[in-house]
Amino acid sequence: MDERRKVDKAFGALAGLAIGDSFGDASRTEANHQRFGITMDFTAEASWSTDDTEFALLTAQALIDCGGQFSTEAVVAAWEKYILYQEDFHRGGSSEIEAVVNLKRGLKPPYTGMYNAYHHSDGAAMRAAPIGIVCAGDLEKAARFAQIDAEVSHFRDGVWGAQAVAVGVACAMVGGGVDDVIAAAKSVIPGDSWFYYTFSKAMAIVDQYETLEECWVPLHTELWTTYKAAVPEAVSQAFALFRLSQGDFRRGVIYSGNFGRDADTIGAIVGALLGASVGAAQIPPRWIEKTRYPTGTCLEFTKGKDLAQIAQELAELMD
Repeated sequence: MDERRKVDKAFGALAGLAIGDSFGDASRTEANHQRFGITMDFTAEASWSTDDTEFALLTAQALIDCGGQFSTEAVVAAWEKYILYQEDFHRGGSSEIEAVVNLKRGLKPPYTGMYNAYHHSDGAAMRAAPIGIVCAGDLEKAARFAQIDAEVSHFRDGVWGAQAVAVGVACAMVGGGVDDVIAAAKSVIPGDSWFYYTFSKAMAIVDQYETLEECWVPLHTELWTTYKAAVPEAVSQAFALFRLSQGDFRRGVIYSGNFGRDADTIGAIVGALLGASVGAAQIPPRWIEKTRYPTGTCLEFTKGKDLAQIAQELAELMD
């Protein structure tokens, strides 16, 4: 892959994540429901980023700071440098907040993730796309790096969800098709896990019903958990929607954004997978500019950062 294509793919994945995050968070608001019913596009109002985009930028910054020589020490150093000073985390995920508390108590990974009541959430999956960018084409490395990153805040299914997203993006970065990405993601999920059970069920629903309209209710009801951000629910749904999008970026963002529940994270994952697949040049430019500069809603250090510049720096770390 030439340098120009590397940057285009990297920016596609990062921009796709931010677009899906912002679109999904806006789509599920009461105001959008009242005004549009189904959200099909960004409105003229300002967009915003949530913890999905901003924690992904934390992972990206950790990768950049260590020059791609990723380690538990690099992850902890980034968390300590960029976020531990904050007193609170508006809109922050429970798994990440508890990880911060554990780090402040002196715990280190993997215990910060193991001793975490929300270790099965999708909080590590939402931030794994930068790993897939840096590890483009190397699925084993992507899975290893994703485990390193996820263990600061997650355990078991929470880690496996991050690995599935990271290897999916890594596969998409080098031209893997929809079926290739699905197979890559499934390959890193332990066969006896809760996540594997729901991932397989989500794919079976798509096999059985085929169309989005017929899959919609089963994907909501048959994967439903009492904790809405659990990996076995949200990440399995995200990969099903990615598959149903058939590689169409706009369609995937609209599907996931209107999915309800944890639509910002589902949108972020679907957007990252599709953005890595098609590249930034194939994403609506207006959507990119809408979300290119995060608002620091959750993590203060991310406010105003340029996703294009971060993508350039991540592309430089690709083998």
